[in-house]
Amino acid sequence: MITYPKSLDTIFHKLYTHNILPVIVGGYIRDALLGIPSNDIDIELYGISSLDEVEEILQEFGNVNSVGKSFGVCKLYYKNLDLDFSLPREDNKIASGHQGFAIKIDKNLDFKTAALRRDFTINAIGYDVIDKKILDSYHGRKDLDKKILRAVDKQKFKEDPLRVLRAVVFASRFHMKFDKTLMLTCKEMIEKKLLEELPKERIFQEIQKLLLKADKPSLGFHFLKELGAFSFFRELLILNNEEYEEVFSALDMLKKLPITNDKELVMLALAVITSNFSVIQTQTFLQRITNEKTVIEKVLRLHTIDFDLDNFNDYDIYKLAQKTDIAFYAHYLHVTQKKKEKTEYLLQKAKKLNVLHKPIPPLIKGNDLIKLGLQPSKEFSKILQSAYEAQIQNIFNTKSDALIWLQKNLLS
Repeated sequence: MITYPKSLDTIFHKLYTHNILPVIVGGYIRDALLGIPSNDIDIELYGISSLDEVEEILQEFGNVNSVGKSFGVCKLYYKNLDLDFSLPREDNKIASGHQGFAIKIDKNLDFKTAALRRDFTINAIGYDVIDKKILDSYHGRKDLDKKILRAVDKQKFKEDPLRVLRAVVFASRFHMKFDKTLMLTCKEMIEKKLLEELPKERIFQEIQKLLLKADKPSLGFHFLKELGAFSFFRELLILNNEEYEEVFSALDMLKKLPITNDKELVMLALAVITSNFSVIQTQTFLQRITNEKTVIEKVLRLHTIDFDLDNFNDYDIYKLAQKTDIAFYAHYLHVTQKKKEKTEYLLQKAKKLNVLHKPIPPLIKGNDLIKLGLQPSKEFSKILQSAYEAQIQNIFNTKSDALIWLQKNLLS
């Protein structure tokens, strides 16, 4: 018996009155069996071949999004639930890459045949909401219990290179082992350089899932190494055994810190992974997996900051705040330098100086110079920079003292 939100029964009953059989499928069933809550629910609809008709039936429950219509999917946000409704289909490989498939929707497919297209047995489990029974044609529950990751169909698995990375993510998230056939299949796909067919955004999506959803992301990189995928993530090959263990120990440590912003966690994790790389190596590694310029820039910036955690004063903290968000940077220092007390002291001082997240605002601004009779010129920036430097050296700390210092030292 699978428990699901009872608010869905209204939708299920409506579908069933139109001779449509709803079956909850995929990740929701897997997570329910593992006791993991989820608001994302995939529902496969049997006995119908028209998404237009599905949309018409679902309209009374909210706005239906047909963004995935070409793949036989429509979306509905309903009572805090993200619902994906799909029609049973067969995927046939017609071109290289992750998207090189012809989609064939067939209302007469049975669950077992429709589930054949799925990647792993743990994701090929369904729940018939009418008869209240689990559909498990490929023994996914058994594999979940034994913590074995197994492909539903070896040949179909080989048609999609993204599934290699998905295998790594699932095995890491749920602490599973690859079955022998899956291991050999993934190795074969990597040797054929199929990962190079994948678009960067899909690679990055899987890397993010690994970094965000696995309690020990290092497991994923151990799997990648064992599979021979460092031939693709080739900068990782420069790490010797000691460096490798140090880097991925730091990566796992990062996951234990109270970081609630997913994007910041991903950037910090990438900075840790590349912490032994040169600037060029870091760039090539990041550019192979993402087109997000902000991510690349922030990771590179973390590497270029030179801060002595063993010997710093207020001025050093003020200067650091001009380069980065100190609270963000401290997480990186904490796991890479492993000096917890000194990192906490830095955070305390930065908070006291009111520069934990941004530098202190300048007391002297351009308008102040104009009021003193100066005309805007190239010298403006030099004067403002000198004034700010004096401010963070604590030569003055009030506006009136700043103006006195300015007239005495720069305008006399």
